[in-house]
Amino acid sequence: MFGKKTPAQKRIDSLIGAGTTVRGDVVFEGGLRIDGTVLGNVSAGDGKAGTLVVSEQARIDGRVDVAHVVCNGSVNGPVTARDSLELQAKARVVGDVLYRSLEMHVGAFVQGRLDPLEGEPGTASVVELKRTVAGRAGPPD
Repeated sequence: MFGKKTPAQKRIDSLIGAGTTVRGDVVFEGGLRIDGTVLGNVSAGDGKAGTLVVSEQARIDGRVDVAHVVCNGSVNGPVTARDSLELQAKARVVGDVLYRSLEMHVGAFVQGRLDPLEGEPGTASVVELKRTVAGRAGPPD
């Protein structure tokens, strides 16, 4: 498990729809998309590889512990992404974040610590963001 990257689940197996509130912990396998609200912890079963997608209108009040996380909504609690974390432009995380690989879009908000996961030295990485200006790709000015 440590030092090995697991491929991100491309298929979504489960959905918590908009207007739905789940009170309690959610444990899943495969891919889970949340469009509603979860008042509890969200994790992939028994440390298995899983992919969590938190949509723009979604909210999680609890701990997140999943291999691959794509977030564009709100998480109020700590986030552990054992392989990769993508914080899209409207993501809001209030809590500490542990990651192996991090991609953070302009506009994403984190109130807490950003810490790379322990493991093999040099395994944590931050993906460099590039902004396109008038058709020219390059680092931010």
